[in-house]
Amino acid sequence: MTSRPPLIDRLLPFLAWRRQWSAASLRGDLIAGVTVALMMIPQSLAYAQLASLPPHVGLYAALLPAIVAALFGSCAQLSTGPVALTSILTGASLLPFADPASPTFLTLAILLALLSGLIQLALGALRAGWLLNLLSRPVMTGFINAAALIIGLSQLPALLGIVMPQSTHFLVDFWTALGALDTAHPLSAAFGAGSLLALLLLKRFAPGAPAVLIVVACATAISAAVGYGSRGGAVVGAIPAGLPVLGVPEFDWNAAVALIPTAFVIALVSFMEATSSAKLISGKSGQDWNQNQELIGQGLAKIAAAISGALPVSASFSRSALNYVSGARSGLSSLIAAACVLVTLLYLTPLLWHLPKPVLAAIILHVITGLIDLRALARAWQAGRDDGLASSLTFIGTLVFAPNIQNGVVAGLLLSLALMLYREMRPRTALLGLHPDGTYRDLARFGLEHPDPAIVILRFDSPLTFVTAAAFEHAVLAAAATHNGVRTVLISAAGINTIDATGLHTLSLLIERLRGTNRNLAFCGLKKQVIDVMQKTGLWLRLGKHADYRTEHQALEALRQDAPEVTPKR
Repeated sequence: MTSRPPLIDRLLPFLAWRRQWSAASLRGDLIAGVTVALMMIPQSLAYAQLASLPPHVGLYAALLPAIVAALFGSCAQLSTGPVALTSILTGASLLPFADPASPTFLTLAILLALLSGLIQLALGALRAGWLLNLLSRPVMTGFINAAALIIGLSQLPALLGIVMPQSTHFLVDFWTALGALDTAHPLSAAFGAGSLLALLLLKRFAPGAPAVLIVVACATAISAAVGYGSRGGAVVGAIPAGLPVLGVPEFDWNAAVALIPTAFVIALVSFMEATSSAKLISGKSGQDWNQNQELIGQGLAKIAAAISGALPVSASFSRSALNYVSGARSGLSSLIAAACVLVTLLYLTPLLWHLPKPVLAAIILHVITGLIDLRALARAWQAGRDDGLASSLTFIGTLVFAPNIQNGVVAGLLLSLALMLYREMRPRTALLGLHPDGTYRDLARFGLEHPDPAIVILRFDSPLTFVTAAAFEHAVLAAAATHNGVRTVLISAAGINTIDATGLHTLSLLIERLRGTNRNLAFCGLKKQVIDVMQKTGLWLRLGKHADYRTEHQALEALRQDAPEVTPKR
């Protein structure tokens, strides 16, 4: 067992970097930082477009937030900045509140970054990261597949140079755009389709090459040479040179209240993405990571994005994986990547003027192909009907509610919780008989007999709480009525690991009800924590020695010998 790190290292995780540094690791961090930056810079421009924000906002999101996340996160190889899922959530959720072309849209995006960051920071500081586990894997699978499909469909018009309307019904907007295929801009379609094809070919035949950077550089040069912008094509245009102006975001209480549900979904989904990357990397590197510390790091990164005037950020799965395989061993690699973004903002933005926007659409389409895994929906059904329902409802709900795709997550989350509660309210119970191997098993399943004409053994595989108390009462009364000669219902209680006030009250009523019909209740295999509660409330004395049996065999022997005593007089 590893010792707990000192308090100062927990508060300032970056202090531990010095213990990881060597000549080889520093070289790996340098190479990884530059490599990730070559991917991050074009992606940042593309993901800003995905969120319906100006391109330079994406670069702002890749600067200070990346530094803060590296300094205060627990997984050194995570690459934080703009990502596809968070960007589409941001842009889609703000459409009902403002026009993407208005300054208010950016103001609300900044507020959304602040709110989601505060939520993550609070959860991490309160060590409440377990709350994020409420989002089950089937729900996440359904959401990711639907969101990736929406992202892909949303970029097809941009890829072809078609103007797509933006309303509160994404599928209707997309259908409208399809009806305008005859208005496609041929040169834009050539840039978009050509860039996508080039990315796919480079991935297939030169997987180690910086494909995104190569395509962006070539497309920008060709665009400038043929005068793409002057011929009606959409280009990135002027990007403000210099650093973002830092400041406290403008706070509107009414807008904040309206955005809280979306901020919570962004906090949830973005951290699930960060968690997936951290688990994968820590499994390969052997380095520990802490869920609550990572929540703090990611929360502070989102707050830093708000202070920088940027959209919400998260850890990118693809960039984090690239960071690790390129040799990153500490957060220094993220600082080097941020330094490359800094150089771009200060000196290289004029070079991006001619970058065609269809190329950014191609970059997004290329990235999201790795997110679509429709077979995962089938695997959810194979795992169980409830998982299949939750995954499918989330998938369909996300598509139907688009652009308000956060509603799909909420619907899936509520359904999965409702199904879980429904399952808990119907715990597994079984009447037991003696199996030839000497154990007591489900007599209906194995065709066994009751162990004694006067005794039935009931196994209850669940905590005895307000959720399951009614099912427990029904099972006990049904067991007592199995046949006329039953005088004792013996509860095989190894599965009861906790009991609450409702469970105690139900037990008390059952004791009286069974005694009223000249029957008794006995227990075997009760756990200490359950016995402690029974003793504190006095129920233990009412059960007497018939609750202290350890095994079914011991209980049967004692109950048979004590038959006159266990049949109290009325």
